[in-house]
Amino acid sequence: MAERVPLYRSWPMWLIIGATLAFLYMPLVPALLLSVRGEGAEEITWRWFYELWHISLVVKALRTTAMIALLVGLIAPLLGLLAALSIRELRLPRLILLIMLLPLFIPGVSMGLACAFLFRLLDMPPSLLTITIVQVLWALPFATLIILTVMATVDPIYLEAAYLSGASRWRAFRDIELPLIAPGVFGAASFSVIISVNETVRTSVVQGPWNTIPTYIWSTYKQVGLSPALYALMTLVILSTVALAGFYLLLNRPKQQPRKIAEITQASEA
Repeated sequence: MAERVPLYRSWPMWLIIGATLAFLYMPLVPALLLSVRGEGAEEITWRWFYELWHISLVVKALRTTAMIALLVGLIAPLLGLLAALSIRELRLPRLILLIMLLPLFIPGVSMGLACAFLFRLLDMPPSLLTITIVQVLWALPFATLIILTVMATVDPIYLEAAYLSGASRWRAFRDIELPLIAPGVFGAASFSVIISVNETVRTSVVQGPWNTIPTYIWSTYKQVGLSPALYALMTLVILSTVALAGFYLLLNRPKQQPRKIAEITQASEA
């Protein structure tokens, strides 16, 4: 067993880690502090959070964001699962993977404008559907990669045992593989929700009169600038993103796969 490096010798590594975390998260601190700042410099108030619920545009944007995030969280993992199975089962897996990852390499504005032009050709007015389509296109590559990673950890011996027991491919997938990769599928769903909640550029091109929370924050900032209520809304978005990220990590924590082949074969024979 390798010996642990003493703390006094590993301090440069921890210093680099601390500096990196500070670089990443220090820009969020002013918004968090200003969202609870009262009239005085040392006064703390929750007034701005309370006032958010009296702004009709914010309430409507919150409902729109929640509805679209739910749809993206349902659609993207299902399509990602199908894509991951196609990459594993069909020929030319690299080509399929490249096609699935292509939206990652296209600038957000270009993707949004291309989708808006296509919707215009199809005579589709801006709606929740157009926003959902654009956000699913953006979340799908991440969902596919997450599910592919989880599928790679499944021991093939379980599927082989199911095949030897007479199970079809569909039965082996449903009874054996799907329960093993379920945490990854739920993790892909939570990550898709995170992407949906924070997506701005692509959504702003196809949203029309429908505002999400990120597009409302951006448009308000461009029109009237920053305000305490806007800081409070930004804080809610940051905290919700952290909560969703924690949920994603919880779902994808390392787990030991079951080792009883008899139980697996029994499940496939049932």
